[in-house]
Amino acid sequence: MVPDLTLAIQLQDLDRRITALQREIASLPKHISAIEKTLESHIKKLEADRAALAANQRERKQLEIEIQAQEQRISKLKDQMLQAKTNEQYSSFKREIEYCEGEIQKCEDRILERMSESEVLEQNVKKAEAALNAEKQQVQAEQQAARERTAHNQKQLRELLAEREQIVGRMSPQIVSAYERLRKTRKGIAVAEAVDSRCSACHLALRLQFFQDLRRGDRVMFCESCGRILYYTPPPEALNPEDHPVGAGSHS
Repeated sequence: MVPDLTLAIQLQDLDRRITALQREIASLPKHISAIEKTLESHIKKLEADRAALAANQRERKQLEIEIQAQEQRISKLKDQMLQAKTNEQYSSFKREIEYCEGEIQKCEDRILERMSESEVLEQNVKKAEAALNAEKQQVQAEQQAARERTAHNQKQLRELLAEREQIVGRMSPQIVSAYERLRKTRKGIAVAEAVDSRCSACHLALRLQFFQDLRRGDRVMFCESCGRILYYTPPPEALNPEDHPVGAGSHS
């Protein structure tokens, strides 16, 4: 196999590894951003639950204040009722007392409702706080892992790019130009293997004479259909025919 062809095969393998690293490097920030957004949404949900619990507690306190005010009013009305001089005055005070007692009952009913809601809110807040603490630790661990992974990938990428530069420097400019053009126009696949007399990239059959020329491996050849650089890998038994002399292993 001519050196340019061997180097083109190496270059494509290298470019695949470079592309995979570049994709991973680009994907890590997106992954971290996604989990950070999820964490942020959970923080906001917890803040909303805390705000709802605080509002619940404020309303209960306000209702308790209202009950105290009504009780003080009832106390005054009872004192005034003792001083009533007519049945009409007495009945008026009694109606006001009953009204105040009704308002107290309403407040107490609302307090019970709020207490029931408060239990659920408190449970939600406790669960959310525990889950959020665990999630924060997980996010921090993933952030650290992503930073380490990115640093490792970037180091490896620099090494691969340096290796690529060396390979390109050893190739003829014409083959490099053809390779780069094909890589851009053929979805990153510039070199393909001929398997079963077909191009493994476009899967079209090769002409018999073309395939025979390709098998010799004495020049760089391009697929007559898709234009990719083609190479042929001889079967293992055909690699060193001198290791298998005619008649070896036969018995007369």
